[in-house]
Amino acid sequence: MDVMGDKATLFKTGRFVQPPGEEPTRGETNDMGDDAEEVRLRLAAESGENEAMSVLGAMLLRRGDLDGAEPLLRAATAAGDRAAANNLGVLLHQRGYAEEAAGWWRIAAVAGSAAAAHALGRHHRERGDEPAAEYWLRQSAEQGHALGAYALADLLEHRGDAGAGHWMRAAAERGHREAAYRMARALDRKAAHEDEATGDNAVEEVEQWYRQAAARGHRRAALHLGAILEKRGELKEAGRWYLTSAKDGEPRAACALGFLLRDAGDTESAAVWWLRAAQDGDGNAANALGALHAERGETQTAERWYRAALDAGDDNGAYNLGLLCAEQGRTAQAEQWYRRAAYAGHREAANALAILLLQGGDTTGAEPWFSKAAEAGSVDAAFNLGILHAGRGENRAALRWYEQAAAAGHTEAALQVGIARLREGDEQQAERHLRCAAGGGSAEGAYRLATVLDARRPPEPAHELGETVHEKTECEEWYERAATQGHRRAQVRVGMLAAARGDVVEAARWYKTAAEAGSRNGAFNLGLLLAREGSEPEAAVWWARAADAGHGRAALRLALVYARRGELAEGQKWAARAVELGPAEVAERAGRLRDALREELSA
Repeated sequence: MDVMGDKATLFKTGRFVQPPGEEPTRGETNDMGDDAEEVRLRLAAESGENEAMSVLGAMLLRRGDLDGAEPLLRAATAAGDRAAANNLGVLLHQRGYAEEAAGWWRIAAVAGSAAAAHALGRHHRERGDEPAAEYWLRQSAEQGHALGAYALADLLEHRGDAGAGHWMRAAAERGHREAAYRMARALDRKAAHEDEATGDNAVEEVEQWYRQAAARGHRRAALHLGAILEKRGELKEAGRWYLTSAKDGEPRAACALGFLLRDAGDTESAAVWWLRAAQDGDGNAANALGALHAERGETQTAERWYRAALDAGDDNGAYNLGLLCAEQGRTAQAEQWYRRAAYAGHREAANALAILLLQGGDTTGAEPWFSKAAEAGSVDAAFNLGILHAGRGENRAALRWYEQAAAAGHTEAALQVGIARLREGDEQQAERHLRCAAGGGSAEGAYRLATVLDARRPPEPAHELGETVHEKTECEEWYERAATQGHRRAQVRVGMLAAARGDVVEAARWYKTAAEAGSRNGAFNLGLLLAREGSEPEAAVWWARAADAGHGRAALRLALVYARRGELAEGQKWAARAVELGPAEVAERAGRLRDALREELSA
């Protein structure tokens, strides 16, 4: 009777697994450890029942009672029970009699035991006899044995055989969790190296295999499944898989769970998981703990964790130590840590080192580090190289680096490229880059984009009754976006547009906002608005502010105000100031007024 013949043993563990799709036969139930069942089996075995000896021997073997199991298994094997022969091989292997174990496995395998064929294949592979190993593993795999299929796939993959994938998939489909994990990893790596976008079906298959392995307790599969779900925005389920993996001892999952909790606002719980991961040697978690303590002002503790990250092989630890020292004004130590990280290939450390050297006046020393960082993909370094070349008047080289940074999404670099293209007269390319800059939050980019669009704007159509119909244009929207971000020229322009459509209150608000931020044009225009509304004394206050800031027209307006009031000396003073400030037409008018006031005063 083949009671245990299709039980598979996890090699060197003594643990048995039931192949999927098979019903357990008598003696294979979950109640094998029950005392009554054991008594029944013992009575049957003593009466010479072969099946009972095989099942009872397997039960004792699983329990670790090798002395009690061996005579029962030998007796059942002698009676021709292939399951007993397989389990006797397992027992002898555990005792250290590998060759004798292989002999019994051979007998069971020849008799058709897939588990024995798997064990025999593993035995031959451990001894370097790959042809024999492949033969027996193939026998096991072809009988539908999951462990045999996995071991065969592993052997073929080691040799670079194209057939490995077939057997890995077969093992995975039969429920082998490591095979499912390796299938997912292989598909994941393939997708990462493909140039074209991965299809939805491929992504689903990767997730399916990770999920299968994770459901069977594979902690790394649970980690990767959590990462897929987190990327997709399914944070709750991602957290559950991270937690499962972390509890099984995966430090990377504990670290990822910490970041998930931090992003949810639970910093204290995040710190608990980071601590657990850091203590297990996860450098990323140690860095996260360092950053947490640095934010709290606990610099000594932060430094300790950054050093722990460095000891764990994470170069970010050296970079973060450099940042910490730089914040404390310890420039020499900051440079030391930046150099250490930069020499290890940390691109942001190379950029930070270059900035430090540049601040110290060492332009020659800074440039190679900027170049190294930029070539390694640092967007900030590419932008900084652009600034460096622009400062020397090397505009072509500057533009080249600005374009590289802009292509990677750097807002200020896109602005610089847009400005350069405007100078060259390439309005189409200028608009494209200015849109990138404005969309990225650059107030100057929004303002310059608005001016480009404003120049193209046709005159507003008149209503048939003669009233101007005003609809807000795209350029006005960009002006307003720049204005709300504090851009003074945009604020003045928004005020002018509001005044043009008759909204005096809105115009005054924007002019005043710009003027209070230091815009002389804003102050001048606010003065004009107030004067039209009959508030000339208040207008004079704003014109005075504008004139003090160098606005010639405001100085001329003040000269006229004082002349009308009869305050000739004050009028002459502001007229003279307007002559100095210009522009030419203002200087000419102000000169005539100054001379007239002088004659009046000397009369």
